[in-house]
Amino acid sequence: MAAMEQSLIEQYKDVYVFAQQVDNEISQIALELLGEAKNLANDLGQKVVAVLIGYNVKNLADQLAVYGADKVIVVDDKELEVYRTEPYTHALASVINEFKPEIMLVGATAIGRDLGPRVSARVQTGLTADCTSLAIGDFPLVAMPGKEQKHNQLLMTRPAFGGNTIATIACPDNRPQMATVRPGVMQKIAPIEGAKADVVEYNPGFTPDNKYVEILEIVRNVADVVDIQDAKILVSGGRGVGSPENFKLLEDLAAVVGGTVSCSRAVVDSGWKPKDLQVGQTGKTVRPKVYFAIGISGAIQHVAGMEESDLIIAVNKDEDAPIFDVADFGIVGDLNKVVPLLTEEIKKAIANK
Repeated sequence: MAAMEQSLIEQYKDVYVFAQQVDNEISQIALELLGEAKNLANDLGQKVVAVLIGYNVKNLADQLAVYGADKVIVVDDKELEVYRTEPYTHALASVINEFKPEIMLVGATAIGRDLGPRVSARVQTGLTADCTSLAIGDFPLVAMPGKEQKHNQLLMTRPAFGGNTIATIACPDNRPQMATVRPGVMQKIAPIEGAKADVVEYNPGFTPDNKYVEILEIVRNVADVVDIQDAKILVSGGRGVGSPENFKLLEDLAAVVGGTVSCSRAVVDSGWKPKDLQVGQTGKTVRPKVYFAIGISGAIQHVAGMEESDLIIAVNKDEDAPIFDVADFGIVGDLNKVVPLLTEEIKKAIANK
């Protein structure tokens, strides 16, 4: 029986990515996942395959090739024009059953969080949600007497217990190995100019039934808030800022350095700033060139969302604040005095250029 199960598992190969698109525009998470898939595929000696689902979306395939896809499977049907749970689940589950990927990666977006668990249940495999790190390795991580250690497994790492510990999870006995990955965690590869996709068109057929919801109207919410994941410089404030009015100090600094204001969960919970601006485990993961952490203590949940920033500058009156453990530069002092001085000095330096 064990030999039969191993034989079935060996039929699965390649690293697949659900290439999320909305309104015929590839989502950034898809390009990030292709970059990570490239790393995993290289370790396995396999290929990267993107799964593009939608209506009239074949024209997007070459963009996926530019960012690392060796092959693109296109499922194109009128029923897939707008995201709906059942037809998209049927599409992706059918691709998995037909092509047998070893690994299936899905972005942990609103769409991915809805789609991933349903697909994993339908193809009868496990799913590790909200991963922050992926690697190929042995499982169990350390060899144990009487237990087989399997090689070339997908090791999926994610925060657990409210971010107070980190769990590494594997799915050694089922395929595909599935994970949803947080946006902003993985990095895109440098574009491969002129790359063309090897396109495979596949349509499993769609027969609407009572699980197909009918969309009566789409009302688009036009946000007036900048997406902090796109910002090169973030000026982030925590509870230590003291009040919503005091965020004016951070806004002045952000204006001078050409940055965007963001915040910690405590600020959102206090109602000072909208959740769209929250950095951290329950907010957004960011990778700016410069990250100012002002009045932020540095709880592990917050650090998980910004520790990959290129340069971290912290201002806090508590010299023992954990934020200083990850900061490249730290200033111990009253932010009400430090931030205006910092803003003024940067303004002078720019003027004297």
